[in-house]
Amino acid sequence: MLHIQFRLLCYAQYENWPYGESYHETEQYQAPQVPQDIPKIQLRLAGEKRKHNEGRVEVFYNGEWGTVCDDDFSIHAAQVVCRELGYVEAMSWSAASKYGRGEGRIWLDNVHCTGKEKTLAQCSSNGFGVSDCKHTEDVGVVCSDKRIPGFKFINTLTNSNLNIQVEDVQIRAILASYRKRIPVTEGYVEVKDEGKWKQLCDVNWTQQNSRVICGMFGFPGEKRFNARVYKMFAQRKKPVYWGYSVNCTGNEVHLSSCKMGSSVLRKDNVSCERGMPVVVSCIPGRAFAPTTMSGFRKAFTQAQPLVRLKGGAIVGEGRVEVLKNGEWGTICDDNWNVISASVVCRELGFGSAKEALNGARLGQGMGPVHMNEVECSGFEKSITDCYFNKESLGCSHEEDASVRCNVPAMGFQNQLRLSGGRNPFEGRVEVLVKKNGTLKWGTVCSDSWSTMEAMVVCRQLGLGFASHAFQETWYWPGDVTADDVVMSGVKCSGTEMALSHCLHHGTDVICPKGGARFAAGVSCSESAPDLVLNPQVVEQTTYLEDRPMFMLQCAYEENCLATTANNIAANSYRRLLRFSSQIHNNGQSDFRPKAGRHAWIWHDCHRHYHSMEVFTHYDLLSLNGSKVAEGHKASFCLEDTECDEGIYKRYECANFGEQGITVGCWDTYRHDIDCQWVDITDVKPGDYIFQVVINPNYEVSESDYSNNVMKCRCRYDGHRVWMYSCHIGKDKC
Repeated sequence: MLHIQFRLLCYAQYENWPYGESYHETEQYQAPQVPQDIPKIQLRLAGEKRKHNEGRVEVFYNGEWGTVCDDDFSIHAAQVVCRELGYVEAMSWSAASKYGRGEGRIWLDNVHCTGKEKTLAQCSSNGFGVSDCKHTEDVGVVCSDKRIPGFKFINTLTNSNLNIQVEDVQIRAILASYRKRIPVTEGYVEVKDEGKWKQLCDVNWTQQNSRVICGMFGFPGEKRFNARVYKMFAQRKKPVYWGYSVNCTGNEVHLSSCKMGSSVLRKDNVSCERGMPVVVSCIPGRAFAPTTMSGFRKAFTQAQPLVRLKGGAIVGEGRVEVLKNGEWGTICDDNWNVISASVVCRELGFGSAKEALNGARLGQGMGPVHMNEVECSGFEKSITDCYFNKESLGCSHEEDASVRCNVPAMGFQNQLRLSGGRNPFEGRVEVLVKKNGTLKWGTVCSDSWSTMEAMVVCRQLGLGFASHAFQETWYWPGDVTADDVVMSGVKCSGTEMALSHCLHHGTDVICPKGGARFAAGVSCSESAPDLVLNPQVVEQTTYLEDRPMFMLQCAYEENCLATTANNIAANSYRRLLRFSSQIHNNGQSDFRPKAGRHAWIWHDCHRHYHSMEVFTHYDLLSLNGSKVAEGHKASFCLEDTECDEGIYKRYECANFGEQGITVGCWDTYRHDIDCQWVDITDVKPGDYIFQVVINPNYEVSESDYSNNVMKCRCRYDGHRVWMYSCHIGKDKC
C-alpha cells in the first residue's frame, strides 16, 4: 500500500502566540510540529449547537468519526481542542452530551492534558477506542469566537503507507501574458516536496484531475490550452518532476484527497516519457475576471437567480438559500456534505467547497426549508438539479446548511494592514498606495468612517465582521501625522472585496480634521449578530388609538409625534397606528449597543436609559414610495424578553442592567409602549406601504443587513386599519 501525506503551511498557531506577548503582523508564524509517532487525527464540533465555536467534540481516526468521553476531561483539554480547531482559546467545556449524543466509536476516554499539547492525540488517555463510556457522556466545548490569525485547516488524514510529504500545491504562470494577471488561471501544476517546487508528469493526467486543481484555487471549471507553446517551453527549460501519479474522481476538494499511485517516470526517475509537465487552464467566476497587477476590479457583484449565500463574513461563504416559487428558503443539513456544497460553490462562480457546515453555523435563515436530504453527484449545474427528499418534514432553521468555498487568491489582503491595536483583530487601518512612483503605507481619513467601511476592511483581511469602527485612534501606539493620510472620502456599500473598490477621493486627499488622531480604525470579530423582525406579530397586533395630547407629553419630548403636534391644545387628540414588534437575534453573537454604559442617556420622563439614539424606523409610505408619516424607536431597553428552549436570558434593563439581545432570544416591544407607533393624524384614507427598518444607521454590525427591513400592505379607511402581506426584504409589496 502507498502512503501519501499532504501538509498545508500555516502562518500562525496559538503556541507561538502566548498570552501577555504582543502580536506583530510582520512576524512569520509556523504551525507547531507534531512528533511523527503521534497518531494523525482531525477534530470537529458537531451536535445541537447554537454557535459555530461550540459543540460536541468529534475525532476522526482510522477512517471513522467518533466522540470523546467526559471522564477526567478538563479545561486544559478543551484548550488543546480549541487551538487545534483554530480558535484562540477555550471558554468552557460541558459534560453529559449537552450537544446531543454522538454516533459510532468513543475514541478517547480518561483524557488528561496539560494544555500545552499540539494535538489532542498527544494527551494521555486509555488509548484510541478503549472506553467504558456511553454516548450520554459525550463531551462538548465552547471556544472563543476569535480565530488564530492566519490559521489554515491542515488535512493530514491519509490511508496509505508511502512516506512522502507534500507541503503545498500551486499553479505557476509560465507564459508572460499570464504572469502579470491576478488571479493566476493558467500554468504548471506544482507540488512542494522537501522545500522544492516540482512539476507533475502529464502521463495519464485526466480532465477530472484538472477539475480538482481548478476547484482548489477557487475556479468553477477548466478549459483547453495551447499545449504546443508549453511543449516548446518544456524543451527549453528542463522540468524537475515529482514522481507520483494522481487519480482524481473530480469531486475531491484538494489534491491530497485523490488516489496516489507509483512513479510514472522513466527508470532514471527524472524524465517524463512521452509527456510534459501538467498544465491547467481554469475558468474564473464572473466576479474574479483576471486583471493586470496594477489594478483590480472595482466591486463584487454576483447576480444569481436561484441560489445565494447569506450571513458569511467573507466572499464565498454563507448560509445556502434557494429560490422556489418566488420565495427564498434554506437547505436542511441532513446528509449535507462537501460534494453537494461544491455544487453550490461552482454554481456561484467559486471553486470547490472547503467545508460543508451544518447546524446553522453561519446563522439561521427565515421562511421555508426548501430542500432536505440533498444528494448530488457533484457534476450538476445547480443544487436545484440534485435529488432531495420532497416528503421529508420536520427540519428547523437550527439545521440550516452552509458552505465555505475556495475563492481565487486576489492578493487583496496584501494591500491593507492594521497597526497599533491591542490584538491582531483591531488597529489603525493602513493602506498600500503608489506615491511618486514608490509604494507607501499610509492611513485613512476617518471623516464619515462607519461600520460599512470597517466591514470591508475586516473582510479584506479575512478577520470576519467589524465589531467597531473607530474615528479616533490617537490612543494606539505609533507615530502618525497628517502627512501620512493617503486615502480620504471613503464610502462603501458593504459588498466590496477591497477598500480600494469603495468610492474615495483618489489621489486628491482631503481630510479637514487631519489624519493623525483622526485616522480610521477597526475592530474585527469572526461572528456577528443578525436581527430579524417577526412580520406575523406586526400583522396580528396592528390597531388604531386616539389619545389626547396631555397623555403624550413624554412621547412629545422624544419627538415621537408628527410635527403638527407642536402647536395644538392639550385636550386635542392624536391618531396613532399601534403595533407590537418582536425582534429576534438569529446570528452567531449577541447584539449589544454600540455605546458603552457610561454613554447611555437617562430620560427622566420615562425613567429609563437610552443605549442607542435610534433603534428602529417606522414609516408609512405611499404606493410610489414617498413618505407620508414616520416614527422611530429609541433603544430605551434592549433586553431578552423570551428565548428559544435551552437558551438563558442574559440581558435585563432593570436596575441599570446590561442591554442586548442574546443569540436565540428576542426582544418584544409591546403595542402599548410609548413611541411604539406611527402618528397618522394627518394621513388621508387610502392604501399604503408600512415599513420597519431595524438598526437603520448600521450603528451595530450584523452578518446580514438585507433582512433588517420589513414591509406590509396597509389599508386605512379613516376609521379602521388593515395590515396584510407582511414580509422581510426590500422588494416592493
